Amino acid sequence: MKDVNNKKGLSQPKIRFNHYTGNNMEGEAFVSDHIFSYIISGTHDTWVGDKLYSFQAGDYRFFRRNQLTKYSKRPAQEGFKSIAVYIDQNTLKEISHEHGLTADTPYIGNDILLLKRNQYLERYIDSLMPYINSKNERNEKIVLLKAKELILLLLETNPALKEMLFDFSDPGKINLEAFMNTHYRYNVGIDRFAFLTGRSLSGFKRDFEKLFNTTPGKWLVQKRLEEAHYLIAKKNKRPSEIYLDLGFLDLSHFSFAYKKAFGTAPTRG
Repeated sequence: MKDVNNKKGLSQPKIRFNHYTGNNMEGEAFVSDHIFSYIISGTHDTWVGDKLYSFQAGDYRFFRRNQLTKYSKRPAQEGFKSIAVYIDQNTLKEISHEHGLTADTPYIGNDILLLKRNQYLERYIDSLMPYINSKNERNEKIVLLKAKELILLLLETNPALKEMLFDFSDPGKINLEAFMNTHYRYNVGIDRFAFLTGRSLSGFKRDFEKLFNTTPGKWLVQKRLEEAHYLIAKKNKRPSEIYLDLGFLDLSHFSFAYKKAFGTAPTRG
């Protein structure tokens, strides 16, 4: 992966070129900044909660910030290639100040968008290529200019994105039960769950225990193990196929927890 870098520790835009070959790449990620991405080759499946988005070469995508995702990237003959621009909050605030742009109403669309192909986006992607492998010291300023250009292009071609781009608030307080029942497979800390549901850590723990009558940590393990038991006993899945998708870090930890919960090794259902 090539990264047209910025000063570490500061919130600034980034341009990244992804290229790898070999087996499929699977994992999960917290999307902290808005991301505009173009797939050059290969395919990419992304899950947000229990909703699946599938993309292929030639697709332009936009990912909303502050969301948990799982992904599966499958290389084509020439590998998996994509180019992405990470749009930070500082740059958006500059654009907001310079052009008087604000979010007038809450954004109610999807968290991941397939953007309609047009000549503006095509020319924009072409314009990024010279900077991918460059070591020029002026890259930082160029990246900032390219990010601002992208923001204005997105507003020109997708006006509805204004409500998403210029909403600078943290996630609001949402339905805790619904969120946890669609995101329990994600292997993230309790503090992340608290942030994404619009709560302080103490408020999250308090609301969670009131709702589920147990702690978040115990509930997450039990919920994942119950699904594991169903997948192994009813769907004939192997432990090695499911433990990562269910939020367990390693197979041995999963096997130990499963046996403790159900009294038998996971290979026996």
